Amino acid sequence: MSLSKVKHIVLVLSGKGGVGKSSVTTQLALSLSLAGHSVGVLDVDLTGPSIPRMFGIEDAKVTQAPGGWLPITVHEADRSAGVASLRVMSLGFLLPRRGDAVVWRGPKKTAMVRQFLSDVFWDELDYLLVDTPPGTSDEHISLAETLLQKARPGQLAGAVVVTTPQAVATADVRKELNFCAKTGIRVLGVIENMSGFVCPNCSQCTNIFMSGGGEVMAKDFNVRFLGRVPIDPQFLVLIETGKSPRYPAGTSINGQDISSPTDAPAEGDETRDSALLVHKYRSCSLAPIFSTITADVVANVA
Repeated sequence: MSLSKVKHIVLVLSGKGGVGKSSVTTQLALSLSLAGHSVGVLDVDLTGPSIPRMFGIEDAKVTQAPGGWLPITVHEADRSAGVASLRVMSLGFLLPRRGDAVVWRGPKKTAMVRQFLSDVFWDELDYLLVDTPPGTSDEHISLAETLLQKARPGQLAGAVVVTTPQAVATADVRKELNFCAKTGIRVLGVIENMSGFVCPNCSQCTNIFMSGGGEVMAKDFNVRFLGRVPIDPQFLVLIETGKSPRYPAGTSINGQDISSPTDAPAEGDETRDSALLVHKYRSCSLAPIFSTITADVVANVA
């Protein structure tokens, strides 16, 4: 199996669509890289592969190698800057056009998942994050069966489960926690995403979707609660336009002032920054939050 050089495999799961699972996967990957861990992202959400767009590499083409594929490099390691390598593989790279629909029955999806696990040459990786589709579908079952059968003892570190605060979301995500219990996949923790909204014009964070549902669910299942992640429009600007996040004076996250410097580009400057995504992410309000979450995940894996 091509995962032979991967130290730890972490699944990112959710029983419901639209909770920001791919966003969480992206930020976990960036945070792991910033923490000095080499990381890969495998996107097995076959009907909605959004990882290429999240990393701004939709036009990248996968290189065919004897017996499989070489993943796309988002950035190489730069030890002087404290950044480790990051690579990505997704069905999105194999589609002729970005908007092409993947209309496959269950057996073909199962075969594709198994092929991704066996035919992508990751080389040396500290962590492989697997972004999964919502629910407990054929892809989940195939993924769990293949990893539990073929992965080395302890190589499948566990799963990070993503929810939003509302009761309608946590009700569906509870099924995912039950799925983990039935398949023997360890739950590393629960992330409550979209827990508040960071206003782009001030430092206020408003709980538009309520708050606390994810933490209650984690306590009910006796698993670790990793933290709350608000919606930050500046992160969306970073992903969609490549511009570094900018915040007004007085913006503070976890007691740290993240106000943009006075010499930052003026409002309305649409020029894409030339810096790497991982460096621009450092100035995002969500970076310190995910730094703490990532440290908890790494400690829990260890």
